[in-house]
Amino acid sequence: MRIRTWKRLVIVLPLSLFLAETPAQRDESDEEGQAPFRVEVDAVNVLATIHYKDTRKFVTDLTKEDFEIYEDGVRQDITNFTQQVNLPLTIALCMDTSSSVRLKLAFEKETAIDFLYAVMRPIDKALLVEFDTGVTLVHDFTSNPNDLVREIKLLRAGGGTSLYDAVYLVAEQKMLQEEGRKTVIILSDGADLTSKHTFEEMLRMAYQAEITVYAISTTRFGADIDHEGDNALRQLTESTGGRAFFPYSTDQLASAFQEVDQELRSQYNLAYVPSNKKRDGSFRKIKVKVNRDGVRLRHRQGYFAPEQSSTEKSG
Repeated sequence: MRIRTWKRLVIVLPLSLFLAETPAQRDESDEEGQAPFRVEVDAVNVLATIHYKDTRKFVTDLTKEDFEIYEDGVRQDITNFTQQVNLPLTIALCMDTSSSVRLKLAFEKETAIDFLYAVMRPIDKALLVEFDTGVTLVHDFTSNPNDLVREIKLLRAGGGTSLYDAVYLVAEQKMLQEEGRKTVIILSDGADLTSKHTFEEMLRMAYQAEITVYAISTTRFGADIDHEGDNALRQLTESTGGRAFFPYSTDQLASAFQEVDQELRSQYNLAYVPSNKKRDGSFRKIKVKVNRDGVRLRHRQGYFAPEQSSTEKSG
């Protein structure tokens, strides 16, 4: 179901109108989902990816005892640990359809379709968002990749680029209430021109929604390289524990999607209840260490602590 009537209005209407769901779409999501990995209410979840530096092969044989996790330099007790190979994925595929990607859109569509068919299993669910001057939920969560593929084939390029708005709104309105592994895949040149939200606002919301962001840049496809856009994609992905790819060819573009697919099946989920009980809304830095030589580790760099409610403050 296409909801293009909101495409130009979303940047001025209340955010509650963005990504509205039909009853059928809600039922579809409820029926297709499975019970996710659950932890205590106040627990912090951290997805960790570990690969060998020399071969880039993912390390998948670690145990809870191999990990240490620190918050603001203070070691924390790991309360839950699991390897994420078989747990469900919640994916938001965000595709740039601005004028700047017009010549690249056909390649983007082809590789995005291949990715969905490769990564999605019946227990996973994904949605499709396109962004140019506005942000459009093209199709809500579904476990059937064919639903998304039909919509991808109809995408057309035109308008500005509202990347920051797209990530902010997806995180706030689609991912914030989801549980388990939440992943946002961005296909864009990273050159934001028309967003109402700033980069800092977008990043804060990404932290709050606990999403891992992967970005596949299209800046090297027959156009001048946008270093500012590249830097934005790098900062966003590295801060959330993901990764940015900068392919030079269609073959490398397909390879980037394959690497994302493999990585999503090779992660560890660590959870801990912070020893710092202050509800002050401050940013807490996270550091994960692993007992294995010659490896590189990626995870989100921190989170924002909850703030006191008005009831708690008055009490």
